[in-house]
Amino acid sequence: MTTDARLPVKVIDISLNGALLQLPAGAAVPVGRPCLVRLPLGSDADGIVIEMGGELAHVEGPHAGVQCRTIDLESITHLRRLLEVNLGDPEASERELKALIAAARGG
Repeated sequence: MTTDARLPVKVIDISLNGALLQLPAGAAVPVGRPCLVRLPLGSDADGIVIEMGGELAHVEGPHAGVQCRTIDLESITHLRRLLEVNLGDPEASERELKALIAAARGG
């Protein structure tokens, strides 16, 4: 999960902005640390993975928030589909994507 160590975490929530993770017991990760979140979808044989590079924005008890800084097009496509299936509203993921692009452009 971080650039220093690989930690098995549970993804509580994920969006195009970042992820909320549950850390393993006793894990100590500093805020501001760069990290990579890898979320495999399906079996290992499928090879479908969402990868998001970011930094630890906050750590509160066993939970850590990751702010997304980089995500490739393939991961965005998988994440959008995951959001559409879970939200039941394709337009909601489209609004989120447009908001993320506007924020990246500074307005």
